[in-house]
Amino acid sequence: MSANTIPNGNSSGPTPQKPSNKLNASSSSSPSIQDASNLSDVRAALAALHVREASITNRLNALLSSQADLSRELGRLDLLRANLGSQVIATRSISNGMLSSAADTAGRLSSRVKDLDLEKDRVQQTLKVVEQVAELKACVHGVVGSMGAPQDWEAAAGYISRASKVPESIIRGAFAASMVPSVEVPDAPWVTLENAKESLCGLFLREFEKAAKEGDGAKVTRFFKLFPLIGRGDVGLDVYGRYVCQGVAGTARATLRAEPGNAGKKDGFFYANALTKLFEHIAQIVENHGGLVERHYGEGKMVKVIERLQMEADVQGGIILDSWSDERGVDRKLTDAKSYPFSFLVQSFLPPQRTLTGTPRMNSPAVGGSNNVRNSEDEGVDMKEVDALLSEISVMLGRWSLYSRFLAGKCKNPNTPEDAPLSIPEVVTKSNLNRKISAKLTSPYNSLAMFFFRRSVEKAFQLDESPTGLSLSLNRPIDANAPYIISAVDDIMYIVSAIIQKAISTAQRDVAASVIPDVGRVLGSDFIGMVQRRMRDESYPQPTVQGGLPPENKIIAFIVLINSLDVAKDYLARIITAQLGTSPDRPNGASHPNPLATSFPFEHDVTFVTSALNTLNTTFSLKTSELISDALKVLFTFVVKQRLKPVLVEAFRDVDYWRAEDELAEIARQNDEDEDEVIDRVQRRFEHGWDQLMKPIARLMTPKTFSALIDLTATDLSKTLEKRVWSYSGKASAYGVIRMERDFSGIISTVSRGNYSVREVFARVTQILMVADMEDEEWEEISSGDSEDGIQWVLNEDERRRARHLVKTTI
Repeated sequence: MSANTIPNGNSSGPTPQKPSNKLNASSSSSPSIQDASNLSDVRAALAALHVREASITNRLNALLSSQADLSRELGRLDLLRANLGSQVIATRSISNGMLSSAADTAGRLSSRVKDLDLEKDRVQQTLKVVEQVAELKACVHGVVGSMGAPQDWEAAAGYISRASKVPESIIRGAFAASMVPSVEVPDAPWVTLENAKESLCGLFLREFEKAAKEGDGAKVTRFFKLFPLIGRGDVGLDVYGRYVCQGVAGTARATLRAEPGNAGKKDGFFYANALTKLFEHIAQIVENHGGLVERHYGEGKMVKVIERLQMEADVQGGIILDSWSDERGVDRKLTDAKSYPFSFLVQSFLPPQRTLTGTPRMNSPAVGGSNNVRNSEDEGVDMKEVDALLSEISVMLGRWSLYSRFLAGKCKNPNTPEDAPLSIPEVVTKSNLNRKISAKLTSPYNSLAMFFFRRSVEKAFQLDESPTGLSLSLNRPIDANAPYIISAVDDIMYIVSAIIQKAISTAQRDVAASVIPDVGRVLGSDFIGMVQRRMRDESYPQPTVQGGLPPENKIIAFIVLINSLDVAKDYLARIITAQLGTSPDRPNGASHPNPLATSFPFEHDVTFVTSALNTLNTTFSLKTSELISDALKVLFTFVVKQRLKPVLVEAFRDVDYWRAEDELAEIARQNDEDEDEVIDRVQRRFEHGWDQLMKPIARLMTPKTFSALIDLTATDLSKTLEKRVWSYSGKASAYGVIRMERDFSGIISTVSRGNYSVREVFARVTQILMVADMEDEEWEEISSGDSEDGIQWVLNEDERRRARHLVKTTI
């Protein structure tokens, strides 16, 4: 190290450098005078300062030399600025001297053009006023002239129509008041026109009424078309409404007087036909005259005529309904129906009565059988009259629905989309006839339909007959036709179809909302209740002796009742699908067009009725299915299960699964039996016993109920067979397990004959025997989890290991 960096040899660190100035940035590495410690350092610093001074001097000289050029350029800029200033002054003088006059000229022209436009507009307005006043004057004189000697009413009405197009301010203006009047027509124009309107209106009314009395349709139409021309459209519509209403009233009265005396009124559909003719007459008027009214009076004006016609329909329809109600004695029939006691149904649900001999009643709630019928009740309410009354009401309600739909279409807003659902117009909903139909037709119909159906159910059970000639013996042929059901099912379901069809034919939501749920309630309480009561009290298959079998007649009667419920469920499903237009038998789920859509066109009605029908079907199906399930459990417990036990005992009699193959062959030789017959003995015995047990039942039951019974039997049999299999644990030989698997498979095949899905119930038994009969290598593969067979095990691991020990171990 030199003495320069470590002065005096005792410096402990580098000396801090001061920041350099920008001017000496180029010599920042030169020695500083502050750091000089000796003469040489001072000289070096001084030399550096001289170098810096020379550099700065050169730079300053360069700047001074360029100052002359800058001054010269600045002088040129000052000269240009002076020239531009003079140009600006010259431009301003040109603008002020030349363009200002042009601008003034343009302003004066624009103002003049505006004045001319205003003057032109005023002239046009004046001309228009003059033309309108001239038109008004021509119309006024034309009206007066036409109403004079020529009596040209069409021309007079035409002049008034033309005058109505002149603004009211012009007609009543001072100019028109001074120009239009003349010697012939001295009054003001508005006075003349108003007088002419009043005069013509009165004249047209008189002529219209005269033509109406004379029945001159052409003349009626002639004067009807003139009312809107004179500004009296409301008067024309009113007088036209009265005219057509007179025709409606006359036709309605003539219809009621059509038959001499009361002969015609006794006809079941006399009043229905009268109401139909009333609605048809109104519909014809609306359809035929609607175009005329709309063309001459304006769009939507026919609604006023419809309102006037509906008022007349309220009167004439009310007369028809009142006459019908009195003639048919509807109030008396309603009172009788509401007071009817339904004694047979009520007493049928009471505890069973027994005679002195202890024999329970069968067909009647009272001692004496079905012959003990309340004749007084039948005389009080004639079912034929009620049925005829329901038919007549349904026709009238159906006609009212068609009439309402027709008016809804005519009163529909033209801007409404074509596919939009109809809504009932206020002219119908607020009419007196609508209220009277609800009180005189809808409410009685709902009450009488409920009575008629329940009384029909009661009558069907009173006259009920069970099929004869049924037997559980295969040796006795059956003469009746399947399905074997009580006669009440056919009768009641026929009435159900008729009641629902008739209710839907009314096309009234209120009727469907009442009748369909009522049918469901009666079916659920009376029909199902009556069958359930008979199952419990009259046909319950309970053994008369402990451990014995039920009497054959009880078993047959019980099966017939089960069949009746199953068939009734299918019948009702067919009735509902027919009403909904669907058919499960059609391929690909195809369906007929829903007829309800045409019967119930108003918004949401078809959805409501469809839901009501589906609810009826679903509710009845659930109730019948529940009762059928309970009945099948009873039938299985007291009939099938009791007789199946001996079949199993006989099938497995003398079975020796512990014997080896050679031992079994030796026994067969000793007994002079074929070895195959010995091996198949269990299967043959079971099949014989099974057929003897189930075939008689199968030929009596419906396919659905017998299939459900087979499922119950298979479920119980599978548990019995599983217990028997486990009972051979550690006792059977290897050959015995093979025989056991063959015997049990034969039993399962017999039970599942005709219904392969029943085999699934025996899955546990099948897998137990499969595991027991496996080879050791196959079992080890399955136990290790390496098998790729994909077996769906219903046995757990412990049960599979237990199944491997069915074969007795050999010591």
